Amino acid sequence: MQFSHNWLSTWVNPDLSAEQLAHLLTMAGLEVEEAEPAAPAFSGVVVAEVKSVQKHPDADRLNITQVDAGTGEWLQIVCGAPNVQVGIKVPCALPGAVLPGNFKIKPTKMRGQVSNGMLCSAKELGLPEDVDGLLILAADAPVGADIRAHLDLDDTVFTLKITPNRADCLSIKGIAREVGALTQATVTPVAEQTANVSIDDIQPVRIDTPTDCGRFLTRVIRDVNAAAPTPAWLKQRLHRSGVRSISALVDIGNYVMLELGQPMHVFDADTLSGSLIVRRATAGETLACLNEKTVTLQADTLVVADETQALSMAGLMGGNASAVHEATRHIVLECAWFAPAIIAGKARQYGFGSDSSFRYERGVDYALQQQAIERASVLIAQICGGRCGPVTEALGNLPSAQQVPLRLARAEKLLGVPLQSTQVETMLRHLGLQPQANAAGFDVTAPSFRFDIAIEADVIEEIGRVYGYENIPDQHTSGRLAMIKLPETRQTRFDIYRQMAARGYQEVVSYAFVDEAWERDFAANSQPIRLQNPIASHMSVMRSTLFGGLVEVLQNNLNRKQNRVRVFEVARVFHKNNDASFSQTEKIGGLAYGLALPEQWGESSRHIDFYDVKADIEALLGRQTVRFQAAQHPALHPGRTAAIMLGGETIGVIGELHPKWLQQYDLPQAPLLFEVNFDTVLQRDKVRYQPQSKFQPVRRDLAFVLPEATTAQTLLDALASINNPRIRQINLFDVYRGTGLPEGMKSIAVNIQLQDQDATLTDADVDAIMAALIEAARTAGAQLRG
Repeated sequence: MQFSHNWLSTWVNPDLSAEQLAHLLTMAGLEVEEAEPAAPAFSGVVVAEVKSVQKHPDADRLNITQVDAGTGEWLQIVCGAPNVQVGIKVPCALPGAVLPGNFKIKPTKMRGQVSNGMLCSAKELGLPEDVDGLLILAADAPVGADIRAHLDLDDTVFTLKITPNRADCLSIKGIAREVGALTQATVTPVAEQTANVSIDDIQPVRIDTPTDCGRFLTRVIRDVNAAAPTPAWLKQRLHRSGVRSISALVDIGNYVMLELGQPMHVFDADTLSGSLIVRRATAGETLACLNEKTVTLQADTLVVADETQALSMAGLMGGNASAVHEATRHIVLECAWFAPAIIAGKARQYGFGSDSSFRYERGVDYALQQQAIERASVLIAQICGGRCGPVTEALGNLPSAQQVPLRLARAEKLLGVPLQSTQVETMLRHLGLQPQANAAGFDVTAPSFRFDIAIEADVIEEIGRVYGYENIPDQHTSGRLAMIKLPETRQTRFDIYRQMAARGYQEVVSYAFVDEAWERDFAANSQPIRLQNPIASHMSVMRSTLFGGLVEVLQNNLNRKQNRVRVFEVARVFHKNNDASFSQTEKIGGLAYGLALPEQWGESSRHIDFYDVKADIEALLGRQTVRFQAAQHPALHPGRTAAIMLGGETIGVIGELHPKWLQQYDLPQAPLLFEVNFDTVLQRDKVRYQPQSKFQPVRRDLAFVLPEATTAQTLLDALASINNPRIRQINLFDVYRGTGLPEGMKSIAVNIQLQDQDATLTDADVDAIMAALIEAARTAGAQLRG
C-alpha cells in the first residue's frame, strides 16, 4: 500500500513528522518499507506565465520567450521545448536556482541571446513526465508562487508492507483510522454525500451464486463527458499511490478504491444487453480482458455477465467489450462485495492480478458499498457531468458481525502490563471494535472491516498494538527464562552429546521420512505410517527405528573412503497404535564400524566388536545397573544381539548388523548398532558419598568351571547375592576354554576386592567370605576350578 502523507493529513493530522509517523506505524504492525520525498530537493523554481514567443534568429529549434515570473519585470529566457506557447503557465528556474543533481542556474547566452533562467520540464524537476516538453501548469496557478508549494512537493510517499490479515489498511480511510487509534488524534473523514438523482433509469441485476456475492449495487449515469480531463489534484494523489492515470472515469474508480478501500468498475451502458448477472463461468467461455489478454475461463471463476456474454472476471479484471472510452456517453457504475474465497488464487490461476483482486481476496468491508458508489457518483458528476439514476441493489449471503468476549485479567496476563478499563475501552472504540462492558471485561463486536477478529487473543493483540509494544517493559518481552536446576538424578541433553563425542562418536541428523524398504528390512514393519504427500518417492513413510538412517550415513562415508565411522543420532521414531492413533518416542541410536582404534604403531590393529560398543553403552548409562540379555531383532545378527535391560525392563537393543542386510546394502564388514530410549539415558543414579577406608584392601581370585550354556552374568548375579559390605568389587577378568576342561564346559575367573571400613581384615574374615562366595556360585551350577 502506497500513499501520500499530505493526503493522509486531510483525514487525520497528528503532531508527528513523517519519520515519527513511519516509526509509529511500523511498531503497530504496519511495516513502513519506504518513506521517500515526493520530489528530489531543488530550489528557486517559481510559477511563470509565458507572455511572448519569438523564433531565435540563429537557431531553428530555439525560441526567445518573455515570461512573467512575479519579479516585477519580464524575463527573457531562451527555450527549446516544442510545446512552449503564449499564455501557458510553466515552472521557471530563476538565476541562482539549484535543480536536482546540483545543477545551478545562472544568466547565460545561447547563440548570442541572453537567457535569464530556464523554463523547466517535469523531468528536469525530477517529476513524472506526461508530455514531451515543458510541464504545463493549471491556468489558475499563481504567478511567482514557489513551485514546491504550488505542486505540494514537500510531501512524503509511504510504502507499507500490509500483512494479509489487514486488508482494512489498504485505503486512506483504514490507515487514518489506525493513526487515530494510535495517537488519539481526531479523524475527519471525507464528508458523505449523496448524488442528485435526476433520472429514473436503472440497471437490473441478479445474483445466481449468493455465497460468492453478498451485495451488488449498480447506478446508471447518462450524458457523461468521458473525455473530460482528470483534475491535477486527483492525478497527483493517484500517482503518489503508485496508480497510473488513464481517463477521468477510470481514475475516479481507482481514487475511491484508494480512499475508501472499495474496488469499483465502470461499464459502458450502451454495450450491455439486459440484466447484469453474477454467476460462475461456463467451461470454455472466453473473455477479452482490459490487459489485452484473452483468457479461457474456468468453471470455478466468478463473472459479471449480461444476458449474452461474460463482461468481466468478478473482482479481478474487466472486459474490453464493455469498457468505457472517450466516446462513451452513458455508464453503469458497479460496486460489489465478493467473498474472499471465490477471488483468492485467481491471480495466480490466470497469471495476472489487479489492485481490486489484491483487496477482494483479503476481504473488503461488506458495509462499504453504498458509501463508495455515492462517493464515485458525486465525483463523476463534478468532473464529467451527467445525470444520475437511483441505486439498484441485489443481495446474496453477507457475513455477520462476530461478538468476542474479552477478559481484562487475561489481557493483563498476556501483555504483562496493568490496564485500566477506561483505557481499554478507548482503544477499542478508536479501532471501531464496539466494546460493551461486562463483569469480566467487555463483549467486543468485530466491525465489518475486520475479518481477522475472531477470538479473544485477536482483541488482546489489538490492545497490545495500540498500547505500544515498545511501552511494555523489557522483562516482559525479552524472553528471559527462569532456569530451574535439574535434579541430581537427571542429566542434560548436552551432557549426553558431550559423552558421545568424548567416546569418538559424531552426531548426525537424518530425515524422519524414510524409504519403505528400510522399515521392512530394519524393523520388519509391513504397515508403516504412510505420508499423504511425501516430498520424494523414497521418503514416503515415517521411521520406527533409527537404524536405516545410520546405515545410509555409513554407506555415504564408505563411498568417500572413510573406513572408520562412529556416528550417533538423537531423534524421534513413530509408531502406529492398535487404536489407529500414533505415538512418538525419542531414541538415541549409534553405529560403529572399522578399527577399534585409529591405525597407529603403539597398538595392533583390530576391528571393533560387540564388547567395545557394549562398553560405550555402559558408560552412557552411567551408574545405572544395566544388563545385557540375548535377544532377536530383525535388523541384527541372530546370535550377536542383546536386549539392554534396566530394572527388568527392556530399554534398547545392541548387536551386529544381520548378514542378509550386510550383503543387500553392500557393506564390506558388519557394523555394530545400538538403539536406546533417550529418556532412560537422561536418568542416572543418585551419587552416594562415603568415607574412604584407611585399612588395606585384600584381593582374592577365584576360577569357576561352569557349563557353556550358563552366562557369565548368571555367575556374577549369584556372587552378588552375598550382601556383605566388606565385598567392594567383583570383576570378571578371564574366560578359558580348552585343554584341561571337560567338553561343554568353560572357566571364568573373577577377582574380589575386600575391605573393611573400621578394621584390618584377618585371614579368618577373608576365608569366611570366600566360602560364602563359593557356595553361592554352586547355586548357579559353577564349581571351583581345581
